[in-house]
Order: sequence, then C-alpha cells, then structure tokens
Amino acid sequence: MGTGAIITIIIIVIAVVLFATEAFSLDLVAMLIMISLILTGVISPEQGVAGFSNAATITVAFMFVLSAALLKTGALQSVAHQLSSVFIKNHRLGMFLMMFLIAIISAFVNNTPVVAVFIPVVVQIAYRTGQAPTKMLIPLSFASIMGGMCTLVGTSTNILVSGIATQYGLAPFQMFDLTPIGIVLLVGGLIYMGLFGLRWLPDRRKENALDEKFGIKDYVTDIELLEGSALNGQRIMDSTLVKELEMDIIEVYRAGTRFTLPPGDFRLQVRDHLKVRCNIKKLKALKERVKIVEDKTLMVGGHSLGEKNTTLVEMVITVGSTYQNKNLKSLDFRRAFRAIPLAIRHRNEVLHEHLYKVPLLAGDVILAEVKQHYISNLKQLESGPNAPFVLLSEDKLTDFNKRQFIIVILAICFMVVTASLGLLPIMVAAISSVLSLVLLKCISMKEMYEAINWKIIFLLAGALSLGSAMQNTNLDQYIATFIVGQLGDMGPAFVVAGLYLTTSLLTEIMSNSATAALLAPIAIATANTMGIEATPFLIAVTIAASASFMTPIGYHTNTMVYSAGEYRFTDFFKVGVGLNLLFLLLSSLLIPYLYA
Repeated sequence: MGTGAIITIIIIVIAVVLFATEAFSLDLVAMLIMISLILTGVISPEQGVAGFSNAATITVAFMFVLSAALLKTGALQSVAHQLSSVFIKNHRLGMFLMMFLIAIISAFVNNTPVVAVFIPVVVQIAYRTGQAPTKMLIPLSFASIMGGMCTLVGTSTNILVSGIATQYGLAPFQMFDLTPIGIVLLVGGLIYMGLFGLRWLPDRRKENALDEKFGIKDYVTDIELLEGSALNGQRIMDSTLVKELEMDIIEVYRAGTRFTLPPGDFRLQVRDHLKVRCNIKKLKALKERVKIVEDKTLMVGGHSLGEKNTTLVEMVITVGSTYQNKNLKSLDFRRAFRAIPLAIRHRNEVLHEHLYKVPLLAGDVILAEVKQHYISNLKQLESGPNAPFVLLSEDKLTDFNKRQFIIVILAICFMVVTASLGLLPIMVAAISSVLSLVLLKCISMKEMYEAINWKIIFLLAGALSLGSAMQNTNLDQYIATFIVGQLGDMGPAFVVAGLYLTTSLLTEIMSNSATAALLAPIAIATANTMGIEATPFLIAVTIAASASFMTPIGYHTNTMVYSAGEYRFTDFFKVGVGLNLLFLLLSSLLIPYLYA
C-alpha cells in the first residue's frame, strides 16, 4: 500500500469522525476533504473541483428547482389538508394513506420540502385526533426515505451513484432501474410499520411545548356565512369548523339575536356571524382549505378569504407605542399597512364587537393578512427607532394554482419520460424542464437560485473527490480484494450483504451522500475483482446509503422530525433497527436475483 493510499485512509477516518460528531457542517467537511486531498497531492486540482461540473451534481441542483416549483403551486399543501379528514374518520387508514402518498411524491420530488410541508399539518392532525405527534412524525420521514429509493430522481444519492458509475466507464442508472427493489422494500416497509413500527413509537404528549414551538396562540375572531355556504343548515357539532378545525364557537349573532355558547345541535344559517376562538394555525388551515375548494362563502374579520399572494403576520403592540389607546379604524389600518385584521388577542378577550373598534394596549397581538410585497415595508417600520409594533411571526399562505400545477407536472413528466426512454440524458432533461418553467413564468430566475440547496451541492462536489482519490491510489482495489477474500467464496449474495451492511452502518453516523461516494468505487472495484457485473453491488450501496432508520443524523428528514417531534435518540433505534434488518435481508436475497 502506497503513501497516497495511507493519506487517503487517514483523511477518510478524520472525515468520518467529523461527520459523526457534527463538529462542522457537512458541506464544510466535504470541502475540507477535497482541499486536503489536493494539498497532499493525492488528486490534482482539476480532479478536486471536477465534482462541481459532474452531471450528477448539476442534475441534483436542477431537481431542487423542480421540487420548489411544485411546492409553489400549493399542490402539496392541498394534499396535506385533504388528508386530515381521512385521519378523523379512520386514523390507521390515514397513516397508511399518508405514508403511501409521501412515498409516491418522494419518488419524483426532493423529499426535504415534502417533509417540511407535512410536519406542521401532521402535528395539527395529531392533536385533532387525540394522538401524540411522536406517533406520526417518524413514519412521515421513513415514508419519504422509502419513496426516494424507487426512482433515479428520488434522492440525490441515487443520482450521485449513477454519476460515479459513469466516471468509471459504466452505464448510468436508468430512471426506473431502482424501481423493482424499491417497490419491494416500500411494501415491506409499510407492512413492518403497520404491524410493529407504529406500536413501538413513543407516546409523548407535550402539547404545551409543541404549541409554543409552532407558535400556536388563541385568538377571538368573527366568521360570517355567505350565500352558498356548505355550513348552511348544518349542526355546529357536524360542521367543519368544529369537527376538523376544532374552533370554539362562543357566540352566534343572527338577525339582531345573540346566542351565547350555542349547543352542539344548533343549526347554522346563511348570514350568521360566528364569534370563534382559535389559533393562527387553525385560521391558516381554514384559509388554505377554502382556497383549495375555491370557496368564497366565508368571511373572516369582515374579509373574504379569497386573497392571493398573502402572508399571515402577528404584530405585537410595543410599550410606549403611538398606537396605544387607538383602534384600527383610527389608524386606517387596512390602507396604511396593506393589511386585513383577522383577529386580535386583547388580554385573551375581544372587548368590542368589531375588530376595528378594539382599543389597543401594549402587549396586544394583531393577527393580520398582508400582501407579500408589503412585508419588507412592515419590517422596515418595525426596525425604526420608535417602532410601534414588533412582528412576532409571519406565515406565508400558498395558493393552489391549478394552471401552474399542470405546467409543473407536465415538465416533470417530460423529464421522466425523455430520461427513461433514453431520448435525453437525465441532466439535459432536468435542465430543459426547469428552463421551460422559467420561460412560462412558473418560477423566476431569482427563485431558481434560491431553490437550490447549495449545502448539498457542495457536499456532493466535495464527496466525489473521494472516488478520484481511491482510484488514483488503488485504495478501492485493496479494499475490494479484502472483501472478495472474505466473502467471495460464499457467492455474490454474501458480497451484496457485506457491502449493504457496511454502507448501512456508515450512513447512520455520517452523510448518506458521503457514504455513497466512499462505497460506490469500492463496489465497482469488487465487481471487477470478481469478474462480474457491477450493477447489483452499486444498487446495494445506493439503497443502503438512503436506508437510514436507526439514528436521527443519518438522513436529513430524520433530523427534521427529530427536532419537530422532540424525540429521543433511542426512539429511532427502537423502530429503525428492525426496519434496517428487514431491508438488509430483502436486499441481500433479491438484488442478486433482480439485477443478475
């Protein structure tokens, strides 16, 4: 073993420690790997930066943009909120549908934004159905991981391994090469979670902590039922407001008569004014629900819910504010702030009938809907020397845009079809799809740049230098010879199992992309040493690099739900170890058969 190989091993060991301890960010570690290999002469400067121009890196960058374009249409939010009614009727069916839909979406869309969209919705569904969020968030992440294994574009790791195969002169993965084993693992994973995993999830109901975490605060506001409202004639107990959004109807005003704390069998009528107690998330859910079905039959705070391109903000009146003892009408609130007041939290009660007449005091919180382009003006006013208010939070509302949704879906289909039929390389197909969306004004160039997760791009580019280092120093051949010596006589299935297990254990403590970049060259060298096709070994590495279920740090969606659900490290191990073993068994038995 030469000096270069020893240096590479030392750098790899240090990198694994840095990845595992999270002493530095993942992208920084990847860049340190690259520059260390260049400075020690293991690879040339050209080889070091080649990862930035690699087809895999570029493809992943444009896949982020496609995901952002789909997210912008509001389609994912629509699916998320429509699922809530299923959960209320049948929680187990809701869990299965949620995991299945997340998996299908994640097979074609980057799973990070998918999970980000569903986390707050899942938390609210948990509360509405009397479940702990800890029973639902890990399945959300696991489903996105399993879905990502089913196609080439399901996750950046798949594209990365395909790119490494191309570097070694092998054929790249086709769009659905991973689908046979991916579907088997998805079905097996769903069955496992249904029979065992859901039972072993913790049941922790820290509602106060989570409420605070998600900014949930009580407000009192008015809702008016307009002509054509689906709530007309419904009993309060059967209405969407109560059954799904859990709004407390504390008063109904009808034709001069006031009904305080109406009973559950009280029937609502058109032109009723309802005084309801709720929180910002429930108001947002109501707005999004109305927009999904294009319902224009409700008014909140004297305002229709049909506004486009808006944001919900919470404005706290400061001590000494010039707004104290004034009301929204005297402030000309609507015109001055381009804002519509939806609710006011005023000492936990509304003192007057209408929002515009409530005298404001220090500490009062105004929940308002503001045009997105005016947010910067509010922030500028807030940062002034005598700021009359502080923006406590802002919550962007995404409208469901059918036209853009159809265009984005057609663009994604174009990419999938042309790449799977071999008409265009996946990189060219992804770039073409994104540019078509820019030309059709579904996404701007600024939004395109902002959509790309540059942390992942730098991670991929830096990690790819490991492959060049192992190839230059023949380290991949040394390791391959060792693997074949230990497992080769037992047959390819045992070699697949060995590669899968090694990749699986490494990806639990370091980045899955870095693990794939490290093990893929070894898989190719092992196949060459055995004189057989490399595809089964590469598939094993690809699947194992994503199949991270035992720790919250092995995959980024695990980390997301780990924080949101306030899990413990051991929660993932309890549920994930069995899933990891199941995937190891299925992959070891089926990959040699499916990819012989």
